[in-house]
Amino acid sequence: MFKKLLIAIVIALPLSAFAQKFGTVDLGQVFEAMPESTAMRTQITDASKKYEDEFMKLKEEMNKLYTDFQAIQNDPATPESIKERRMQEISDKEQKLQQFHATAQQELEALSQRLSAPIQQKLLEAIKSVGQEGGYTFVLPNDPGLILYAGSDVTDLTAQVKAKLGIQ
Repeated sequence: MFKKLLIAIVIALPLSAFAQKFGTVDLGQVFEAMPESTAMRTQITDASKKYEDEFMKLKEEMNKLYTDFQAIQNDPATPESIKERRMQEISDKEQKLQQFHATAQQELEALSQRLSAPIQQKLLEAIKSVGQEGGYTFVLPNDPGLILYAGSDVTDLTAQVKAKLGIQ
């Protein structure tokens, strides 16, 4: 009895695999084509420019401190305590510059994640909708690193997902 059940399962598994439909979507292509993605990139570019401008101001301040220090460094009439204080100012400014750079990177990454989350959600909903409408068992990303082999019975749904989102 067990052998008959096992044989029936072995025969049924390949037949059920033929009934399944598989699709792929080029996530990057669709994401980049979405108007929300363009708006997101603009916001990130604007924020990045503001951080870059502020970083350049801080760097100019540090360079001025360094230039002033060089002017008094070789002057024997300048007391050592003044030279040490100026070196400390330069060190403090450099530390603030590095901290600002790290904070700016973190804030830009957080902004990118915050802005991309609703876009990704909209994309996933469109993929799910196309998959359900087409009766697909699986819709996978069209990424050569993720898909090791795709036979001829796999459908590229990228155009359908774009149409669902109203983009070309």
